[in-house]
Amino acid sequence: MKFEVTILGSSSSTPIFNRNPSAQLLNVNEKFILIDCGEATQNQLLHFGLKANRIDHIFISHLHGDHYLGLVGLLSSLHLNGRTKPMDIFGPAELLEIIDIQFKHSQTLLRYPLNFRITDPSIKEKILDNYDIVVESFPLDHRIPCTGFRFTEKQRLRKIIKEKIDELDIPSEMIPRIKKGEKFIDKRGNVYLSADLTTEANVPKVYVYCSDTICSWKYLDFIMNADTLYHEATFMNEMLQRAEETFHTTALQAAEIAIKSNAKKLLIGHFSARYKDLNPLLLEAKTLFNSTSLAIEGMTFEI
Repeated sequence: MKFEVTILGSSSSTPIFNRNPSAQLLNVNEKFILIDCGEATQNQLLHFGLKANRIDHIFISHLHGDHYLGLVGLLSSLHLNGRTKPMDIFGPAELLEIIDIQFKHSQTLLRYPLNFRITDPSIKEKILDNYDIVVESFPLDHRIPCTGFRFTEKQRLRKIIKEKIDELDIPSEMIPRIKKGEKFIDKRGNVYLSADLTTEANVPKVYVYCSDTICSWKYLDFIMNADTLYHEATFMNEMLQRAEETFHTTALQAAEIAIKSNAKKLLIGHFSARYKDLNPLLLEAKTLFNSTSLAIEGMTFEI
């Protein structure tokens, strides 16, 4: 099963140099999920050859412009390009008002349904549960209400041992049933248990997205044991006071969070426009947590 994230935007409040505001595309078994939608998100999708029409779910963390101002443009382009299948949007209640007023005054009636789910920035809650994935939102500690998102793969069926298929002449229609635990009886009457013909499925992986937040530790319990943790790292630690004033995190603090949450890998992003060279932020985080990578636009990371 494919489970990977492509970085579309990694800048903080304003676009700068070669960086755009926050946006990520999560590929879950060839189904696309958009996480935040800053300005130029649809341009970035085009630039990296990712088809916007394959997106069925959009998650918006909060209502600072660098996280949602590209949304109306994207929805409008999908309308103009003939989309008819529904789009699910998860975000703050006020976001629906913003979307509605934009389309009201442009006299636009979308060709496709928008299914809007209001997120609650004060609690952890399950907001999506389908065949591929479970998504939970949880509260972060920012200047305005803000949620993080935890994406957990669904447990898959056991894997059939391919050599057994030919060896025992197992009919194709029996394979799904064996994976689900049924026994198999061959032509000679020999009985094989599912455990004899299959191996354990991969352990479900977890991707955690921590949008804008101060390092308050309040959300630590919600992000434990991620295979990949994305965490904002707007400043270097020499600017800790500025980070605290603006309710943001430093690269060093992001590394501390990765350690305390038992993350396997850390992605840092949401970089301040003051940094043309991002390597100092990476090196700072690596002093504590070596398995750290920069959320560079266009890069895809396997969860």
